[in-house]
Amino acid sequence: MRHIIAILLQNEAGALTRVAGLFSTRGYNIESLSVAPTDDPTVSRLTLVTKGSDQVIQQIVNQLNKLIDVVNVLDMTRGEHLERELVLLRLKVDPAHTDAVRGHVVRSGGRVLDPAADGFVVELTASEAEVNSFVAELGRRAELLEVVRSGALGISRSARPLRARPAPASA
Repeated sequence: MRHIIAILLQNEAGALTRVAGLFSTRGYNIESLSVAPTDDPTVSRLTLVTKGSDQVIQQIVNQLNKLIDVVNVLDMTRGEHLERELVLLRLKVDPAHTDAVRGHVVRSGGRVLDPAADGFVVELTASEAEVNSFVAELGRRAELLEVVRSGALGISRSARPLRARPAPASA
């Protein structure tokens, strides 16, 4: 089963390497990985996608929690969550099909960033399944020259956000 795991870790040199090393030394594959600072400059949020049984994922989570740089871990797949991925595509579009391609992009919720016929660039932010369908459909309508995907990002629908420290009380 596919799992999206959110990890808060200290924003220090080598922290990402230790997390990736945990996966590689145990033979687990990381399908996608995204990392960026949070609102707290000392903490980064890493979102990774991997596959495995619930037992294997629980073992991964337990091992991640043992790493000194890891502040918090959440397997978002266990609860309700929102998932999005960004895809950028460079297409070679036959001028006769430009309007059809542009129409499909707009109907899918995407945007045309550069309409040049030999380098038509589009973007879409959607779920992994929607991105897969979008790429396949545009591949039938135009020549795919380049595909750039961010990998999954996710956020839990839970009222308790994944944070390094408690949020300040509201007035």
